[in-house]
This record gives sequence, C-alpha cells and structure tokens, in this order.
Amino acid sequence: MMELPLDEKDSRPALAITMGDPAGIGPEIILKALNVKAVVDCCRPVVIGSLSVLEQARGPLPFGTQRTLAVVREPGAQPPSGAVEVIEPDVSVPAVTPGKSSAQSGHVSVACIKKAVGLALAGKVDAVVTAPITKETLKMAGYPYPGHTELLAELTGTTDFAMMLCGRSTGSGQGRSAQETGIGTGGDVLRVVLATIHVPLRDVPGLIKKAGVLRTIRLADRACRMIGIPEPKVAVCGLNPHAGEGGLFGGEEIKEIAPACLEAKDAGINVSGPLPADTLFHRAYKGEFDAVVAMYHDQGLGPLKMFAFGNAVNVTLGLPIIRTSVDHGTAYDIAGKGIANPNSLVEAIKLAARMAGKRK
Repeated sequence: MMELPLDEKDSRPALAITMGDPAGIGPEIILKALNVKAVVDCCRPVVIGSLSVLEQARGPLPFGTQRTLAVVREPGAQPPSGAVEVIEPDVSVPAVTPGKSSAQSGHVSVACIKKAVGLALAGKVDAVVTAPITKETLKMAGYPYPGHTELLAELTGTTDFAMMLCGRSTGSGQGRSAQETGIGTGGDVLRVVLATIHVPLRDVPGLIKKAGVLRTIRLADRACRMIGIPEPKVAVCGLNPHAGEGGLFGGEEIKEIAPACLEAKDAGINVSGPLPADTLFHRAYKGEFDAVVAMYHDQGLGPLKMFAFGNAVNVTLGLPIIRTSVDHGTAYDIAGKGIANPNSLVEAIKLAARMAGKRK
C-alpha cells in the first residue's frame, strides 16, 4: 500500500476525477493513476464513479497492490485510513461489459460529470479531471453534446470557452522545458488552443470571425498565465495555405484573423499572426511561442498528437472551474484487458493540481 501524507491538515488540492464511460478504459486508468507517486504527492483524489465498476476493472490488472476505495457522501468525509474517496453518480449503474456501448453508459458518463461540476461550483473540490467518454453513447442516451467541452460549458453557464491541448514530447528536442509549465518533468511542450472545435470542416470558414478569434487569443494568453508563464507569446494560424498568400488563397486572414491579432496587440497581448500553419508548429516546438491558436480541430491537434500522443492534456478554457482531461478516447478495443496506458491521465491530474495551487 502506498504511503499517504500524514499531515492532518492536508494541503493538497482535492480533485474530482470522473470515471468516464464505464465500458471504456477510464476505470482502469484511474486505478493505475492512483498508484503513481506523483499523483499521491500532488492531490487528494475524489473519484466520481461506480464502486462496482471500479472494482470490476481491478481484475485483469497486471500488478497486485491497489489503493483501497471507499464510498463517501461528499469530499472530506473521512474514509478509512489510506482509502481513496469514491462518490457515486445519481443514477443506477447496471453490470458493464467492457468495450460495449450502451445508452446506460451515456447516462452514467453524464451523471458523473454533473456530480463533479456541482462539487467544483460549490467549492468542495478544487478542480475536475475527466476520463474519456464517447459521443456515440451520449447520442444513444439522448444527449445533444458532441463532447465534454460543450456539456461543461452548459453546466457552468459559460459562453466564451475554448479547448487547449498541452503536450510534452518523450524525446529530447530543443524547445521550452516542461518543468517550466507543469506538464510533466521533461521533454518539450506544445500548447494548442482551438478557435473552432467539433464542427464539420465545411462549416469552419463561416465560423472564423474576428470576435471569435480575438476571444480565443485572449483565452490562450490567460491560460498560459494560469500555468505560470508570466509573459506569454501567442501565435495564430492562418486558415488557408500560406496564411492566404495575401488573399490569393482565401480572404479570411485579411478580413477576420489579422484584425483580431491587431486588436489583441493593442490590448497588450504578445501575439503574432496570422502565420502559415505548415511551419508554425515547428517554430512553437522550438520554443519560439508559448501557445498556438489553430483555426480548426485537426489543424491543431494533428501536429500535437503526432508530437505528444499519450502525454498530452486537454484543458477547457473560460470555465469558472478548472477542468483537465486525457488526450484520448475510450479505447473500447482494449477495455477490460488491463493494458491501457494511464500516462495522459497522470499528466492531467498533475496539471489540474498545479493550476488549483496557483488559483489558491
């Protein structure tokens, strides 16, 4: 059994960690993360999920010693010594078949998120960390949300929000040190903030407006400051090849993106752009910029996940609460087999704890 801090006045931030889709790898990677010393040292985890599902996930795990889990009614309710607090969702949780989607999994996923957000808004936990859910089960359960981000925005009454992914390389490049940012302890860091998120590609050009791009630049600047970068440098991608080539390949850069960058500069933000996306990510990787604003989902996340898949963290910006998540999905194909990698969840927990500490 891993030793826990003995100080009765536990100064570690309390993090609500949602189970995610009960048929996915969420329960397994949570159990694995709870055994990582860096997680134990940085936070007091409060798992939001079904005890029976979590216990079921123990079965195939390749190592023996596991943290004890204990159901409590609310955070800080004094579970048995050394046990991790578990708060169950307000829905019934039937038997789960790993890797099999169902409407009930969608209901459980949403119930866990609602519970965690409620605790965070009430100040009973310092941040929320989410394990993966799937859009398929949300749809099966009758929910209209394309993902976590939109659901979290609705639950918190947020209209100005964006998604940022932070990733560190497992290699030894020459960019900014991850120790400086709180994402891991080594390798280089890339941060990407999206101006549009889960929308069809054909709709993106019509959604690129000055106000939205400016809002995303501001959120990127604020996010960098929240994780300890005092004077962030933000770069903005163009939408079109070669950032439009002076209007030859499209006019969004001239009409919408460049004016947003100019207004952000006038407001004191150190921003560059619009810049050609095909070279910008390499420049950011080398440490020239602290964050990149991408115009659409795959423009930003393709480069980041090639660079740092499995070590990246998803952060929702603009919410009144801190929320981080993994950079991967439910992985139904390996659910229940005990082979899922918990690294991204560990990084998400560490970053949430760091952000909660800075907010305090």
